[in-house]
Amino acid sequence: MSSTPVPDPRLADSAFLKAARGEPVPHTPVWYMRQAGRSLPEYLKVREGVGMLESCMDAALTTEITLQPVRRYGVDAAVFFSDIVLPLKAVGVDLDIKPGIGPVVASPVRTLADVEAIPDLTPEHVPFITEAVQALVRELGGTPLLGFAGAPFTVASYLVEGGPSKEHARTKAMMFGAPDVWDALMRKIGGIAAAFLEVQVRAGASAVQLFDSWAGALTPADYVEHVQPHSARVLAQVGELGVPRIHFGVGTTNLLGHMGDAGADIVGVDWRTPLSEAIGRVGDRGVQGNLDPTLVFAPTEVMTARAAEIIEAGRAAKGHVFNLGHGVIPSTDPDQLKKLTEFVQSYPLA
Repeated sequence: MSSTPVPDPRLADSAFLKAARGEPVPHTPVWYMRQAGRSLPEYLKVREGVGMLESCMDAALTTEITLQPVRRYGVDAAVFFSDIVLPLKAVGVDLDIKPGIGPVVASPVRTLADVEAIPDLTPEHVPFITEAVQALVRELGGTPLLGFAGAPFTVASYLVEGGPSKEHARTKAMMFGAPDVWDALMRKIGGIAAAFLEVQVRAGASAVQLFDSWAGALTPADYVEHVQPHSARVLAQVGELGVPRIHFGVGTTNLLGHMGDAGADIVGVDWRTPLSEAIGRVGDRGVQGNLDPTLVFAPTEVMTARAAEIIEAGRAAKGHVFNLGHGVIPSTDPDQLKKLTEFVQSYPLA
């Protein structure tokens, strides 16, 4: 694996990285979760006939898709186009992403032997990631690239359930009833996630986001006992590389403080929690968010009025990165996101 490239000197003045470090910003930085796809016609065109995981393992295609929203919207950060189960696929887990369903695992994890059969991830498993990140860093110049990985609990849920789940019953049954298997699985996935993020950072990513889609299914006590230590190990390992870390979960109003304590520099906030309330929960950390993704379907003036409220609330935080409170909805009009981006970036902070 090649050495870490020399960062572009313009990155030091990036509004995104300044906000992530808690420094004064020229404007509120903005990017969008799932900004790279599903709603952009140019994305749909290049993905036509290409499976999700296949596209994530094609360095040239990943590079193109990651760049598309930066070209169209002028956002303050690119987020690496990938999927939370890609590292599992890369180490040989038999899974696929079924259209309209999500990740489906052929042989769900049930025993310690199942866990031990999963290889640890090394850079040699994902040469296409290194290639894509290095290409992106060259293309992006002064725009930071945000590395991406799924958090241990969410990835574990897919492995245990065999696919998406609303109740996470099998997952919790293992967590409560087979704690030795659960601990081994979380350590295994945490190691894979940390290694996957490290590959991205060493290839040139300027920051990372650990995405815990299903953490909101847990009580605070269960999160702290069974999940937080594993996410903390991932964030600590990446933190040794000196990059800002964002930690995001869905439906996590009652977990925000604990997710910050896991080692985040910025805590992502979904749309259900008022940003002012979230700031009080996360302590001396930055926040990311948190416009309801459906507001891009409202009249532009309604959308921007809500965005202004969020920017104003964000002034009280150590740092604020504007984002939607979850991913871009596929039927979103790209022109509305362009208007939203321009509004946020031009909103006066003085």
